[in-house]
Amino acid sequence: MMKIGITGHSNLTAATEKLVREAIRDALTPYAAKGFTGVTCLAKGADQVFAQVVLEAGGDLAVVLPSPNYRDRKVKPANLATFDELLSGATEIAYLPFEEPGRDAYMAASEELVSRSDLMVAVWDGGPAGGHGGTADVVTYAREQGRKVLVVWPDGAERE
Repeated sequence: MMKIGITGHSNLTAATEKLVREAIRDALTPYAAKGFTGVTCLAKGADQVFAQVVLEAGGDLAVVLPSPNYRDRKVKPANLATFDELLSGATEIAYLPFEEPGRDAYMAASEELVSRSDLMVAVWDGGPAGGHGGTADVVTYAREQGRKVLVVWPDGAERE
């Protein structure tokens, strides 16, 4: 079964999330009939949009979280319901052994996500990473590992 990972910006505008949802849906359509697993760290923005599309398309969802306390420490109250709903739809959940979520833990989670994926989707504007473990870093790492990376950044897409 094909495993497709996601990396992408967490600060998408609401209008961009709609554009990205359609672009991801189009990208995943060829895999839906054969079955696939979407692999995500379930961060706000691109990761959660991807997870929603995966579940809507009938795919399985595998989640890699940077630490056991990620939900309590980093998921904002306004996003808890969405996070919890998507996490409950996962067929597999892996927690990395970091005591606290942070830049090193995020990059390690992304590296684990890449190792579990055959193909990566990157919701990326092409800019540099905003900090260690940002989208650009993950794209670079995935390419270094020989993963094909499908960049999704629709016309009119913006970050907050």
